[in-house]
Amino acid sequence: MNVADLKIKNLVEYKNQIYTITEIFQNMEQAYFVKIENDIHGISVPADAIKPIKITEEWLEKFGFSKTYSSEQSIRYERPEAFIKYDIDLSSRKILEGLKIYGNAIKCKYIHEFQNIFSCLFGKEPALHFGYLKTES
Repeated sequence: MNVADLKIKNLVEYKNQIYTITEIFQNMEQAYFVKIENDIHGISVPADAIKPIKITEEWLEKFGFSKTYSSEQSIRYERPEAFIKYDIDLSSRKILEGLKIYGNAIKCKYIHEFQNIFSCLFGKEPALHFGYLKTES
């Protein structure tokens, strides 16, 4: 996981728990660390100790997507905005898998990547409310 791809409020995994990044910093030896927190506690850990969270159907639903198509070859999820879709390619080649924005395919396998794209598109961070992500006002 490249620390340059991370932003404050990104969701990541550390020791099989989900955390939110609250700070990214370097120590005197130039190593990157992240401060992460969840409902239980907050800690600082080396950036290379955290893992990205793979996008799954469950996570797509938490981000406000709904399943709109399913076949033996693929599954499509769409958000209320007509221009955002996510395709899951069920074939072993995974050629069609990823985020689709205005018909353009964007390789996006992890939650933090989607959060960063969403933030760029809407100018605001998605926020976690009652287990589902909604746009903050």
